[in-house]
Amino acid sequence: MRLSPFSCPLVAGHGVAALRVRQACAERGMQPVAARGTESSLIEEARAAGCDALHPGECDAARQAALAERCRHLGLRFLGGEPRLLDAMAEGRVMRQKMREAGLPLAASEPGGEVIAISLLADRFGRVLYLSPRRHRDHISMAPLGELTKERYRYLGELAARGIARLGVVGLVEARFRIEGNRLGFLDMRPGPTGDEALDEVLMGLDPLVEQLRVLSGERLRERQSRLAVNGQARLWRLVPPSGGVLTGGPGVRLDRCEEGGEARLVVWGRRSGDVETRARRVFVEWWGESEARRWLAI
Repeated sequence: MRLSPFSCPLVAGHGVAALRVRQACAERGMQPVAARGTESSLIEEARAAGCDALHPGECDAARQAALAERCRHLGLRFLGGEPRLLDAMAEGRVMRQKMREAGLPLAASEPGGEVIAISLLADRFGRVLYLSPRRHRDHISMAPLGELTKERYRYLGELAARGIARLGVVGLVEARFRIEGNRLGFLDMRPGPTGDEALDEVLMGLDPLVEQLRVLSGERLRERQSRLAVNGQARLWRLVPPSGGVLTGGPGVRLDRCEEGGEARLVVWGRRSGDVETRARRVFVEWWGESEARRWLAI
């Protein structure tokens, strides 16, 4: 299928979420336009600005499906998943059935065990890459997971990749699984981006947002799974830095934030978990003092 080229996408959303997508667009030589609003207003803004595509930013499957349908009617490229897959993601039962048909074991319906997430990239030529497994707790994400041996990580990634390939996914998605003892089962799937891409950036050395744009442009994934490796440990905090707070930086520390303020994302990484804790403590002490630093690290 021939794909229409795009160079001026409208990026939906605001804050760090939209900022990171716009940065990825700029890295690809595009001229992104920022906008926020309802599905109808976003389409109108895209047409008024002369945009040739729309990127949904970070939003759930139902909203992405609505945007994709409006783009289809107006001949605007939608830079996300196909509507049929987005509808299936929005209706979790449908996606679970699709993954069962692809041969994946399903998680038990009763809550329990540990929920882990893993992002995957897929191109139109059948290549799928799985990235670093991670865990979400409140406003913190961490990767990789100490309880996953290399063998279990490979099994998880290959299992998820098999399901993605069978579905015909092109782009970036997040698959979630539940682990209970030795049992691993598929839970649900979410369209990307999710906001945790910085963990893969610092641990695996590739930008999932740039790669998403690449495959949606019809290009092949440049990396091979055999050349990808998870190196070190990382944590990502979603937080609001103190007013006037200064980040002095240093090894393994990165802060993504917008000029208008609001929620930011602090990413800290190192070779070992102890390195991450030491570096994060330094940031939190600079911002809030020792007692508050202990609270943030204990979460």
